[in-house]
Amino acid sequence: MRPQYHFRPSEQGLLAWDVRNLIKKTIDLTPSEIELTSILEIDEMYWYDSEGDAPTCRSIANHSKLINGADLSFPIILDPDGRVMDGMHRVCKALVLGLEKIDAYKLPEMPDPDFIGISAKDLPYE
Repeated sequence: MRPQYHFRPSEQGLLAWDVRNLIKKTIDLTPSEIELTSILEIDEMYWYDSEGDAPTCRSIANHSKLINGADLSFPIILDPDGRVMDGMHRVCKALVLGLEKIDAYKLPEMPDPDFIGISAKDLPYE
């Protein structure tokens, strides 16, 4: 699996969670089926609010490739408030396919970020 991160802005700077660590936190959890309409990020700016990222045709095409290749057999990961931490490409694929529900793990508590105040471009991607 290629290194991937979930980002959130904060007063301390950019917070980043390594998705591989988030997946480890789901090992003892049972996924449940949730309504796609309950995912607030569907109607919010999601990928294009990090530093230097813009919705260019190239970036949209790259996201389209990831959406097409997304495997819906893997549940998405939600934080305790129901916000997506991993799986937005799967959510988009479910939307494109006209599905109404998707499997999700909901973390019982918010994990500490793996990185604080480090630019997304400076994180390890290997």
